[in-house]
Amino acid sequence: MSEAQFHKSSPEKRVSGPGRPRNFDEAAALEAAMNVFWQKGFEATSLDDLTKAMGLSRSSFYGAFGDKQSLFLRAVEHYSSNGIRNLRNVAETAGGDPIDAMMQAISDPKGGPRGCLLVNCITELAPHDEKVAALGRRHLESIEEIFARALDPQNPDAVRDKARAYSSLAIGTLALRKAGIPADRIADTLKQARSVLSP
Repeated sequence: MSEAQFHKSSPEKRVSGPGRPRNFDEAAALEAAMNVFWQKGFEATSLDDLTKAMGLSRSSFYGAFGDKQSLFLRAVEHYSSNGIRNLRNVAETAGGDPIDAMMQAISDPKGGPRGCLLVNCITELAPHDEKVAALGRRHLESIEEIFARALDPQNPDAVRDKARAYSSLAIGTLALRKAGIPADRIADTLKQARSVLSP
């Protein structure tokens, strides 16, 4: 499964408050902002970068999304919700080996150097931004829970340590991608790790 498929978004429908309806697609604007943050990171993204990508004036930007920090948190939450929902779908439709399917979906060896927006955010901002850190923890805990339920649907708590090992391994390979490690080497790493974790 490609990175685009794993993080495929579904439309986010929001109702405008009282007054004149907004004359732009808020969900599409949020998606555009998410991709700018994903490409450039929070600190390097300027307000001009965002308004240009979103097709908004500054007044429309502030009216709909508040400030850059508020938009960023919404964009990351949007990314997280899509990723978790799609990973659950992978687990439920994988057939014989949902663990391997999920590890491949998360690590996506051929996905290029952009990596995971959540992991990028945790690295860049979590040490000094508790809101980002908390969001990152929830995202990682959700991934761990999906692995645990795939390993043992009846008693996921009994396999929590193994689920954490699998999810940590898959997420860790994203650093290899960002470093430019070839896809075949990342795939071999996953294969070797599976043989250790599931002898």
